[in-house]
Amino acid sequence: MLVKVFIKRNVKKGNSIEIFKRLRKIRSEAMKQEGYVSGETMVDPDDPRKVLVISTWESAGDWNRWKHNTERVSLNDALHECLEGPVEYETYVYSKYYLKVSSE
Repeated sequence: MLVKVFIKRNVKKGNSIEIFKRLRKIRSEAMKQEGYVSGETMVDPDDPRKVLVISTWESAGDWNRWKHNTERVSLNDALHECLEGPVEYETYVYSKYYLKVSSE
């Protein structure tokens, strides 16, 4: 069952170029992971320091393995010097039948 992961970050002023370099590195490594489907980076048009990464994975397990992968953790930790506040993660299942199936 496909999942979409929404990762919200707030970039410190003056760090936009650096954050996108680092996000590209994380994505290039994610593309090598089992279960990775796609990713995109969005910027809030009213506040370009708000960055949203949306990645699609074949399963929540695939995403969780990557989220806790030591290389990803290291790359993600390097991002923190460019950020303000905590990173927010939200995961959604990509199925209109999920609620019906999960409640049975």
